[in-house]
Amino acid sequence: MSLSSDFTARLGVQYPIIQAPMAGVATPRLAAAVSIAGGLGSLGLGASTTAQARKMIEETRALTNLPFNVNVFCHRAAQRDVARESAWLQHLAPLFAESGIDVPSSLDEIYKTFVGDEETFNMLLEQRPAVVSFHFGLPPPDCIDALRKAGIVTIASVTNEAEATLVEQAGIDAIVAQGIEAGGHRGMFDPDAVDEGLSTAVLVRTLVRQTKLPVIAAGGIMDGRSIQAALDLGAAAVQLGTAFLLCPESAANESYRTNLKHERAKTTRLTTALSGRPARGMVNRLITHGSAVGSPIPADYPVAYDAAKRLHAAAAKLGNHEFAAQWAGQGAPLARELPAGELVRTLVEEWQSAVG
Repeated sequence: MSLSSDFTARLGVQYPIIQAPMAGVATPRLAAAVSIAGGLGSLGLGASTTAQARKMIEETRALTNLPFNVNVFCHRAAQRDVARESAWLQHLAPLFAESGIDVPSSLDEIYKTFVGDEETFNMLLEQRPAVVSFHFGLPPPDCIDALRKAGIVTIASVTNEAEATLVEQAGIDAIVAQGIEAGGHRGMFDPDAVDEGLSTAVLVRTLVRQTKLPVIAAGGIMDGRSIQAALDLGAAAVQLGTAFLLCPESAANESYRTNLKHERAKTTRLTTALSGRPARGMVNRLITHGSAVGSPIPADYPVAYDAAKRLHAAAAKLGNHEFAAQWAGQGAPLARELPAGELVRTLVEEWQSAVG
């Protein structure tokens, strides 16, 4: 049995194709459609309360009894700094004025980390999804041990060798190798560390030589030929996010979809301006303004995200979507507008053609 087929058998899926969790965009309909088509659908729970997360899992189970992945954020708690947050808000003041609202007097830590979140942890043990994956780091050892004892496959995202070593030592079952091409948030354990920005290809080859764990390639994979290229590099599976954004089952709004189908998709940038953590998205006015020379350091994650979301909510009421977080990878111009199940079947056909 090949590395790829062995891993897919463990996951209980037909093909080595994983739909990235994409918190805020991945829906139960999207995850279920991907799983029904033979891949591994995913839900991103990082922006959800425990009650919302439970509902998403139950809604997905109502659509399919096949395996799917749920992803949680293991970021450090926000390092609050009143002066830093005030400076960031003042930098955004012209954009708030343009959007017709006052600058907020304070910001909130809007997303709770999974680390120490007993309520969500107990809910996952109760629900027992087939796969639980971690982003931004790892939960405590006893949490990982309990999930594995419950029969749950565990996966963690990494961006370099050092993070992969920590993942292997923690007893995680598989590693997502997130290349610099990937859209959305970098899975860096320490957002203040120097990021080498390794490409998907370099990171996969490096980790395949370093670890005995299955490596899942993520970043820039948009079609069957790139799936085969990743498997040729030694990956056991691939994870695609941007490729699924235009599927009707995703929660991407009209503005997001329009930009993905036009020139905007050709220019993406890693930025901390939206959330306070490095993330790749289509360049808009908030990214440009927040990254301009002389800009202060954004508030810490996810506090900065509170500012961005308040700004976008106000601007959107005026028909302005220039302050939205429209995450996308460098492969965005290659995204196809297909139903998720059809996209998976197309990817498989292209992959098999590349093999042949």
